[in-house]
Amino acid sequence: MTPWQPLTQAEQLSEIVRESAEQPVIVFKHSTTCSISAMAKSKIERQWADAGLENAKLYYLDLLNYRPISQELAQQFKVQHESPQLLLIQDGACTYHASHNGIRLSDVKQAI
Repeated sequence: MTPWQPLTQAEQLSEIVRESAEQPVIVFKHSTTCSISAMAKSKIERQWADAGLENAKLYYLDLLNYRPISQELAQQFKVQHESPQLLLIQDGACTYHASHNGIRLSDVKQAI
């Protein structure tokens, strides 16, 4: 089972920065009406158990309900907004990001 943590408040971004000093933090930005996004989310859920990322914290952002948070993520971590998108936050900075079919947990594991 994928340990999704819902990202629903802008205040959680400072929490993510703090957490990223202790452990890698992954944020998955998901559009609930997009089939490509649904495929990317499903792929993450299927691969999570074998990805070797149990020390990472995994956040889930519903883009349609929390678009302002997505815009803040893009500004704070200096990445262009895309959907679906996966961000890896380490030591307060985005050290890796991917979107659409480029989202691979094996690449995240290598970036840690």
